[in-house]
Amino acid sequence: MNLEEQIARIVRSHGAEFYDTETVKENDQTIYRVYITKEDGVDLDTCAEISNDLSPLLDVHPPVSGNYYLEVSSPGIERTLKKPQHFQSAVGERVKLKISGGGKVKGIVQSADEEGVTLKTKEGEERYDYGKINKARTYFDWANEGK
Repeated sequence: MNLEEQIARIVRSHGAEFYDTETVKENDQTIYRVYITKEDGVDLDTCAEISNDLSPLLDVHPPVSGNYYLEVSSPGIERTLKKPQHFQSAVGERVKLKISGGGKVKGIVQSADEEGVTLKTKEGEERYDYGKINKARTYFDWANEGK
């Protein structure tokens, strides 16, 4: 069982789902982030409980070399999409894609499977294979919030 599978098992034991990890440098500090989702939303207590349970595992199997800080949180309303499961969970949401060759696309996720994603764009439905997507993110239309 790899580290992500072990992390996912601990996250699930708290009634949440493992979303992803990332390692970032901020103010000369290394931060290892574990992103989680939960049907009724992620709260601070859940993040703290998962963090407490992950710490012993990560002490034995460090995710990065050197000192780091562990952070457990929601991926947020505007989140990165990397895996097929991320796209599948974003059906109905607005996304921005950067496509190989420099193109950019905005649309609403209509469907997603193991090979790619279908978006509803201004031009109609368009399909993109994951291998052609350099970067993908959900986005929230703040200008039309509440309308």
